[in-house]
This record gives sequence, C-alpha cells and structure tokens, in this order.
Amino acid sequence: MIRIDIVSDVICPWCFIGKRRLERALAAESPGEIEVGWRPFQLNPDMPAEGMSRRDYLKAKFGDDAGGERYKHVIAAGLEEGIPFAFDRMTRTPNTILAHRLIRYATRMGMAETLVERLFEAYFVEARDVGNVDVLVDVATASGLDPLAARAYLLSDEDDALIREEDVFARRMGIHGVPCFVIDRKFMVSGAQPPEIFAQVFKRVRESAAAQ
Repeated sequence: MIRIDIVSDVICPWCFIGKRRLERALAAESPGEIEVGWRPFQLNPDMPAEGMSRRDYLKAKFGDDAGGERYKHVIAAGLEEGIPFAFDRMTRTPNTILAHRLIRYATRMGMAETLVERLFEAYFVEARDVGNVDVLVDVATASGLDPLAARAYLLSDEDDALIREEDVFARRMGIHGVPCFVIDRKFMVSGAQPPEIFAQVFKRVRESAAAQ
C-alpha cells in the first residue's frame, strides 16, 4: 500500500488542478494499492475569520492588475482538466480553517474525497464562499454527510487547534507552496505535476520497498 498525503488549500486553483492530474495517474494503478489523505495548509494564515472582499484581496496581492492576467495560464490548465474556473464571479476570499476542519470531519466518516471535490467545485466553479458555515453545510450535505451533525461540528471548536498546528508543521517541513504530495513519507512532489511524474514516483516507491 502506498500512502499519499496531499498538503493543500481549498482556495488554491493549482491544488484543484493537481487533484485532477493525480486522479488520472491513479486511474492507471491497481485499485486499493494507493491510499490518499488530505493535510491542511493556509495560503493566507492571517486572513480575518470572516474573509475579505476578493477585489481587495487581489489588489493587495497583485496590485493594479488585480490578478486578471495572472490567471490566464491557470484558466487554460483548468480547462485541460475539465475545470471551468469562475474567477470572474468570485466576490469573497475566505479564511479556510472551517473548510479544513470539515475535511478532517469527513475523513473520519470515510467521505473526504467526495467532500474535497465538492469544496473545490463550490469555490472555483460555483463561486461560493467556502468560509461561510451555511455554504459549508450545503457542501457537506451534497457530499452525503449529515447536515445537523456537520453544522454542530463547525460551530464547535473541535479540531481547530489541531488544524492550525498541522499548518505550522507543514511550513516547518519546508512546505511553503501547495499542492504538495508527500508519498510514503519518503518522496515529495511539489506542484500540479502531470500524471507521468506521479507514475515515476510510484515506481521508485515500489523499487525502494522491494530493495528493503
């Protein structure tokens, strides 16, 4: 069994693209041979809890361009993976702590993969605010989770400290950009790499295991 820990943030477009590319790599592997887990990373750890206007965020980050030209390559890469990014309709840039906590909750229920996909779609395709509790409960419900239980969890502080600690730990490991794929705790693949790169790493993992 090969273990892949994906360090990512739900508002990172390359993380969505990287997820789709990894899925193409996994489609060529034998079912049940690779296990995937999700680890938190905040692109904006100092983001206010309520998030902020996307216009203000982009202006502060990119200046007068407001990110327009910078997203052309992302949009093109997204279309290649079947992702119709809706950057033009986004109005908020959220704090992602609640979304990361919900992923952890879904992991315990064995439904993380479905939830992560829906979170990416909600933010990047539907232009919804995934820092909002009501939106997150809708996403949880669409993913097959119990809405009342999901809401109660989100309104508590369960796993909050743990998620923040894991975010800090990732940075201490030298991870300063996402996506980052940690494979069998030995190999690290940074960025939204093509399926061929993952296939090469899987081969190296198996060769390393055989040598031991």
